[in-house]
Amino acid sequence: MFYYLLKYVVLGPLLRLFFRPVIEGTEHIPADGAAIVAGNHLSFSDHFLMPAIIKRRITFLAKAEYFTGPGVKGKLTAAFFRSAGQIPVDRSGKEAGRAAIREGLGVLSRGELLGIYPEGTRSPDGRLYKGKVGVAVMAIRAQVPVVPCAMVGTFEIQPPGKVVPRIKQVTIRFGEPLDFSRYAGLENEKAAIRAVTDEIMYAILDLSDQEYVDEYAVKVKAADQAGRTGRFPKLRR
Repeated sequence: MFYYLLKYVVLGPLLRLFFRPVIEGTEHIPADGAAIVAGNHLSFSDHFLMPAIIKRRITFLAKAEYFTGPGVKGKLTAAFFRSAGQIPVDRSGKEAGRAAIREGLGVLSRGELLGIYPEGTRSPDGRLYKGKVGVAVMAIRAQVPVVPCAMVGTFEIQPPGKVVPRIKQVTIRFGEPLDFSRYAGLENEKAAIRAVTDEIMYAILDLSDQEYVDEYAVKVKAADQAGRTGRFPKLRR
């Protein structure tokens, strides 16, 4: 109930008024049945802009930190994400990837839309980074189409560290659904899931026209943080 209240009464109309999103390719989103919408992740605003313009309800796997923040702000943020139907996923530890896959498959098993950012985190500089393979595992195991999505201009309105977004028009593009049925049964094969992930990322790149970086954004962020603090991780032999 709160999800649709936000979408059609509160947040959706405001987002359309301020950012006047140009929307392309919504016909590629299946009218019913399970599917994955895989997009680039440039801004905190992405969490709201894409769901606001899709007719169907979409559930995102959100980082657990959004649900565990301290103080009044933390509680309000957690309440917002829970009410909007988003699922918390712990991104730390060895089981993090498996937990995300389990939660995602649960959404797909109910015939719903699952939203995911294969990069795993927001881009630190507006470029497109290497995708993590969880999206491929889910697509193959659930045998569902993957709709690539490109957010264009959201980095400029709200780059990392900016709390209040700039008022500027953005574009949201959806590409043709990708079918990976030919990989059925290969969700545990490293070469197969890497190939599927790279195909998804190439489709996003084709829509977004970003510069591509063949490295995980998380590692780039960690190296950048280490450079600023002077504390680099120890090398292991």
